[in-house]
Amino acid sequence: MSEYLPWRIAGTYFESCNCEAICPCRTIGGRRGGRSTYGICFGALSWLVEDGAAGDVDLGGLGAVFLYRYDDDELGFPWRFAVRVDERGDERQRDALARILLGELGGDSVLGLPWVRKPSDVLDVAAATIEIRHDGSRHELRMGRNLRVDASRPVETDETVACIVPGYDKPGTELFADTLVADDGEFEWELTGNCAFVGRFEYTSG
Repeated sequence: MSEYLPWRIAGTYFESCNCEAICPCRTIGGRRGGRSTYGICFGALSWLVEDGAAGDVDLGGLGAVFLYRYDDDELGFPWRFAVRVDERGDERQRDALARILLGELGGDSVLGLPWVRKPSDVLDVAAATIEIRHDGSRHELRMGRNLRVDASRPVETDETVACIVPGYDKPGTELFADTLVADDGEFEWELTGNCAFVGRFEYTSG
């Protein structure tokens, strides 16, 4: 995949899972958390690339979503997830973005992500209609009729909160989810009042 090297993507990150806020996987004031709230974690992760490229492939303006599940009591905490890449991209753009987020193109900032360093089962990679919006304190993720995430209420805390996915060195904002609804294959749930997080990310191949 040398045609996609070097690569860099940067933009906004938005996620929500079934854990209670503040999600135990965050760092709070630099302190690491622990097990997921209920022992089984499921949710949606999303990236909106504001600026980026892989080799000569422009990735700016494209989104990506992971729908996932893992069990803290299963050996190795393997991730089971589906990858959805913005249908507005052409085949090379979608392929490059998916490969970056799956860790197939290297990069220290990606190789340490949980689904890359742990056992994982990628169910499929497919194009999808993805809309990610940030309007002041309101954050929205839509994936056709298959996924809806809304969050607008920040969790009150005087300490910094950071998430492993954008990086513990990049604090963001913990939120209560107004809506987390999914209906995509085996990923089907409807929640409210659970945790959400928004922040910024930057991943590079160097």
